[in-house]
Amino acid sequence: MRLLRRRRRCSVPLPPRSGRACACACACAAAPGPPRPATMDKILEGLVSSSHPLPLKRVIVRKVVESAELWLDGAQCEAMFGLTTRLILEGPDPFRRQVGRQVLEAYARYHRPEFEAFFSRPFVQGLLRQGYGSLGGQDVAILDYVHNGLRLLRSCPSVLDLFGLLRLEVPRMLCERPGPPLCARLSDLLGDFAQCIPRGQPAVAFCQQLVRTMGHFQCASTQERELREYVSQVTRVGGLLQSIWKAEPSALLPSLQEVFASLSATDTSFEPSVALASLVQHIPLQMITVLIRSLTTDPNVKDASMTQALCRMIDWLSWPLAQHVDTWVIALLKGLAAVQKFTILIDVTLLKIELVFNRLWFPLVRPGALAVLSHMLLSFQHSPEAFHLIVPHVVNLVHSFKSDGLPSSTAFLVQLTELIHCMMYHYSGFPDLYEPILEAIKDFPKPSEEKIKLILNQSAWTSQSNSLASCLSRLSGKSETGKTGLINLGNTCYMNSVIQALFMATDFRRQVLSLNLNGCNSLMKKLQHLFAFLAHTQREAYAPRVFFEASRPPWFTPRSQQDCSEYLRFLLDRLHEEEKILKVQSSHKPSESLGCNETSLQEVASKAAVLTENPCTSDGEKTLIETMFGGKLRTHICCLNCRSTSQKVEAFTDLSLAFCPSSSVENLSFQDPASSPNTQDGGLTQANAPGPAEEPATAAFICDSAMNERMSGSPPDEFCCTENTCVPNESSKILVNKDVPQKPGGGSTPSVTDLLNYFLAPEILTGDNQYYCENCASLQNAEKTMHITEEPEYLILTLLRFSYDQKYHVRRKILDNVSLPLVLELPVKRTTSFSSLSESWSIDVDFTDISENLAKKLKPSGTEEACCSRLVPYLLNSVVVHSGVSSESGHYYSYARNITGTESSYQMCHQSETLALASSQSHLLGRNSPNAVIEQDLETKEMSKEWFLFNDSRVTFTSFQSVQKITSRFPKDTAYVLLYKKQNSTNGLSGKSSTSGLWVNGDPPLQKELMDAITKDNKLYLQEQELNARARALQAASASCSFRPNGFDDNDPPGSCGPTGGGGGGGFNTVGRLVF
Repeated sequence: MRLLRRRRRCSVPLPPRSGRACACACACAAAPGPPRPATMDKILEGLVSSSHPLPLKRVIVRKVVESAELWLDGAQCEAMFGLTTRLILEGPDPFRRQVGRQVLEAYARYHRPEFEAFFSRPFVQGLLRQGYGSLGGQDVAILDYVHNGLRLLRSCPSVLDLFGLLRLEVPRMLCERPGPPLCARLSDLLGDFAQCIPRGQPAVAFCQQLVRTMGHFQCASTQERELREYVSQVTRVGGLLQSIWKAEPSALLPSLQEVFASLSATDTSFEPSVALASLVQHIPLQMITVLIRSLTTDPNVKDASMTQALCRMIDWLSWPLAQHVDTWVIALLKGLAAVQKFTILIDVTLLKIELVFNRLWFPLVRPGALAVLSHMLLSFQHSPEAFHLIVPHVVNLVHSFKSDGLPSSTAFLVQLTELIHCMMYHYSGFPDLYEPILEAIKDFPKPSEEKIKLILNQSAWTSQSNSLASCLSRLSGKSETGKTGLINLGNTCYMNSVIQALFMATDFRRQVLSLNLNGCNSLMKKLQHLFAFLAHTQREAYAPRVFFEASRPPWFTPRSQQDCSEYLRFLLDRLHEEEKILKVQSSHKPSESLGCNETSLQEVASKAAVLTENPCTSDGEKTLIETMFGGKLRTHICCLNCRSTSQKVEAFTDLSLAFCPSSSVENLSFQDPASSPNTQDGGLTQANAPGPAEEPATAAFICDSAMNERMSGSPPDEFCCTENTCVPNESSKILVNKDVPQKPGGGSTPSVTDLLNYFLAPEILTGDNQYYCENCASLQNAEKTMHITEEPEYLILTLLRFSYDQKYHVRRKILDNVSLPLVLELPVKRTTSFSSLSESWSIDVDFTDISENLAKKLKPSGTEEACCSRLVPYLLNSVVVHSGVSSESGHYYSYARNITGTESSYQMCHQSETLALASSQSHLLGRNSPNAVIEQDLETKEMSKEWFLFNDSRVTFTSFQSVQKITSRFPKDTAYVLLYKKQNSTNGLSGKSSTSGLWVNGDPPLQKELMDAITKDNKLYLQEQELNARARALQAASASCSFRPNGFDDNDPPGSCGPTGGGGGGGFNTVGRLVF
């Protein structure tokens, strides 16, 4: 009865299985020639179900296949096709299924019309919808059978009808969400017969449904064989989609939207398959920009959905053989950063960073995982949290790859090592975490500090660009320089320029950052806080409000213009006094914490303007300011009447260099105070504004007396008037105005060398400047000479450009251009014991007239002393520029650079060739010095170095050539304060390194308190940027681009705080600017 039902269902007459059929089959096998056609289907059925040996069965099957070319009527062909179909679909063993396929293909080839009639549209539709026997319509065997039938009818007209049927049936089958095997067979079928693929709009729906189906793919097995088969199946489905996208480009974008819909689904009951990763390699890379912008700017995409999608895309890194997954993941990360959706980036990075790191263990996905890991870590710069999540696993990974010795492992470790060094450089201060890693990677090359900074700067979230966001406003991340600007708080550019110059003094900055000031509320603590933020904040510009309020001199009126030199001197003096007080407190109360409260700070502020009586302490007791900026100056005064001498030693932190009258009176800017009202931001008149901070009383425009009055000094260490007499040298008898370098024809440019020569040149005190001689008990003409006896680590030079003319009662600014030497050699003369000359300063010792005037150089103690001279080389570190025509108004900005050890070595090689400054006992240098050639060579080499222009919030790259030519290009912009760094220094931190090597050539690790404050502020900044970006996106329709696309140009004026400012602008007819 079962056979009858099967016959009826299949419409194929099936003979009963009997021993007679088997006997006939055997007789046919023994008889010569092919069997008779009338019994072929019965013979075949009896054969495959008999118990005869398999070789015998194969022989008989071969005879049956050979008989296919014989003529059969329609009923016999239908019976044979029905039998073979049953064997293919329901055969209990591989032999019967194989026999069915062989016989079907043979008979279909020779009896094509009969097979067309058998393999009809209703028959195929019934198979696909109702199945066959115990097989359902979704069975793989049925799809394979249909695929084989289409191949047999490829050239027949009836196949077109079948193609139309399949174009309808295939989408229906996908709606039932078949598994990977059926989808792979379906992909094979559609790949062979593209005519079965839906076209037009149905193709879009088909692709979307196929993507949804792929989202449900799963592989429960963990066996390698099954996993490989699963990957193969998914790959074939992906290939089908690729072919459809190429034929129907309109289907691509809806398909990708469906992919994102699956990825961004927040339903916890559904987790889309990682098999979707196989589609990424088929998406044209040219679409990255368009797709990412569409995703990141779509207001309908919620943050939770984007977070979910990004996490799942990162999971795709686990899919083997998938290409470009890392490219798309990184592109989406950058896209989110460009629209400032930092909350998503932070959450995803912390959630997935460990998973990405673990993928490094698997060779197939290692390159992509390393690329994503590098981007995630390098861009996550506001906090060490993400990096520290993987730190415990780094050593094991490194040891594992080092042990296998494969070339690919070595290449991978080189890349990983560079990444680890960048992160440890950025987040220094955790030696306990990093020392095992350093030990593990010590055999691999370490990138240079410049390369690390470049990598970090390019990878930061705030460095990502987006055209839409750029049209709305500039992203306020750090500039390409990697430096942080300082926000102008209202006429505070005088402070900003000074702070940036001090920050770029590398040794000083590192000393400040390395101080342990926890629990202290001193000004030095606030400076340390400011330096830490300048070094590590993600902001483009930092607002130094706390430091400004703490460091502003009491006599400075808020929001009014001030003198940056005066502010610098006050700041250094106060820092010096604070440290001295703290040392005293520490020595008296060693077991108690330092009393760094507001009361002590007020006490310090009241004493800051006055140096202590004994500033010249031993090196071990020097304050940081004394160590970095402190020098000593010895002044000799010789009475020309009685030849008695007096001397004093002063400590200084800066030298004020005056212009000689012959070189300055020709280029003065006059401004009548009555006709120059104070102006504020935007050039508005400020009523009852206080007058400018004037120079000390010695600021009267008399160079002879002004050149030494503005020196920041202390009461004399020693001041004695002896009976010893002095005989002036011939050069001392000549007035200084005749010996100073002149401006031939008014066309030569004075240099800093000239001004320093003028400062150190002998001066004849006559007339109103006569010296009161205690020995003579009256005013007498005298000769005054000055020697630098102890050089500072950083030499601060202030050019006295502002003065008050007592005769005309006007304020003036000297607008002379001053040549700034890149290399400066400072003459230092030290009076030392004659017997110890061999133990001190072995080079450039000046023994002039020691033998003939030895008796005259004996001090009352009778100790023999000699004058030892040495030229100390300095490199230009920073320049503070004043832009404006008077001290009443203007703008400050600064040029600065990092001085590296390489530069130091290079400059020291040219020590003997560089500029030498004359002392009071030697002749002044003439204009034909060979130094001009040397400076030209240095300038050429300096073009490749890094100079920065700090203009309040803006920081840009520049060159030393721009620094030199600033006054010639913008006549109102003149160098005002110069900072030179001593070379061959042993007191700085340039050569220092911690035992762990964590900050060689870098800043010291920050203390936890500072790091926590920076991390908190960086996170707050990212949140602010994200909120601003969202607000701007809501107004995108009405926004327009208004920024300058080409950025800052060195040919433009450096600019200022107000609209009338900007580097001088040429002539003197522009409205004066306030010092902001």
